[in-house]
Order: sequence, then structure tokens, then C-alpha cells
Amino acid sequence: MKPVIIFKHVAHEGPGFLGDFLTQQNIPWQVVNTFELETLPASIAGYSGVVLMGGPMSVNDDLPWINVVLDLIREAIKRDIPVLGHCLGGQLMSKALGGTITQNAVKEIGWGEVKVSDNPAAKQWFGEIEIFNAFHWHGETFSLPAGATHVLASQHCQNQAFSVGKHLGFQTHVEVTADMVKMWCDLGQDELQASASSPGVQQADVMQETLPLHCFFLNKVASQVYGQWVKGLV
Repeated sequence: MKPVIIFKHVAHEGPGFLGDFLTQQNIPWQVVNTFELETLPASIAGYSGVVLMGGPMSVNDDLPWINVVLDLIREAIKRDIPVLGHCLGGQLMSKALGGTITQNAVKEIGWGEVKVSDNPAAKQWFGEIEIFNAFHWHGETFSLPAGATHVLASQHCQNQAFSVGKHLGFQTHVEVTADMVKMWCDLGQDELQASASSPGVQQADVMQETLPLHCFFLNKVASQVYGQWVKGLV
């Protein structure tokens, strides 16, 4: 089987639970750092699936790798190779498909309830799950590109996920592990303090209360979603 390629945009935002899931399913995968421009593939044809992780930058930033990755996303979708985006990754997918990325009404950081949309596409991805606690860390949001179906929303961000056939883009993070949350809290101390007045922002101590339990239940949701996504691997 051809490997799944995972685009990583910053050192501390790796595949997390997704890597564990793929390994358990005996699905080969490899990580490519987009900030190492020379390592980006010229074509996506040699891969069974495409995954895009998160990062603190904006899709609207003038970074040398962004247009390259947007073209690879479009190629994957044209070849019917499934694409999966997390946070920044979902924004990259939206932009590649003609959507726009703008500031969200409020910054959203921490654990927060998300609701699964009432439509067939959402039911296909999430099964019997209707509401769950997801992990958020974003200040921007994507629009739904043409042809996309809305599948997830939260109180502070309407567009938390969309699907286009076998492709799925998240604004939220379903891939986090307890270690990732702790690391992000450490690295993001200044941002948390600066955003303390936002109604969508939790502080580090709140985020880390019953952290293993939060991650346990989120892993169950991720397993459901990832299990559907890997069915489309080519």
C-alpha cells in the first residue's frame, strides 16, 4: 500500500493520535515538514492519502510553501486521493477549493462542545455521535468552499468541519494527545495571557483538568472519523 503523507508545518504540531491510529491499522505513513521546502513532493500521485496538520501561521501569510501545498491539495482531490485537514490544515483545504480564511469572532482555545450537523454526510463521518468535547486553538476560521457540506459547529465558531466526498477538513483538533495539550499550553503561555478576556479561551490549568479523560473520549471520536477516512485510501 502506498503511504499516507502527513504535512507538518511546525515542530510541535505533529500527527498525534492519528499517527497511532494509522500504525494500529497497519497503514504506512510519513511526515514531511513544509518549512523544509526542498522536501515537498512534486506530485501527490505516490501517496494513498494526504493529511495536513495545524500551525500558528495564517493561510493568508506570504510563506513559500503555502502555494505549493495548495496545488498538492488540488491535485489530490482531482486524483480522488482523500485529504484530511486539522485546524490550519482545514483552512488550507478550504482555500485550495476556493474558500476564504478570515478572523473568527473570538479566539477559541481549550476544550469546548461541538455539535454534529444533521445531514447524511455528517452521519457518515460521525456515526451515532451527536455532541462531543473537542480541543480548539485558533483565531481564524474558514468559509465552506463550493460543493462542501457543513458537518460540525461550536458555540464560538460555526464552521468547525466540512466534507467534500471523501475529503474532510476540521477547524478543531481531534488528533491531540495529553502530551500535545501540555506542550501547547507551555509554548502558548503568552497567547493565553493576552487572550484571557475572550469568552472562548480557557487557561492552561482549566485545559489540563481531567486531561486524560478528555483525551480518552476524544480519541474515540477520532477513531470513528479516521476509520471512515481510511476507507477512501487509494
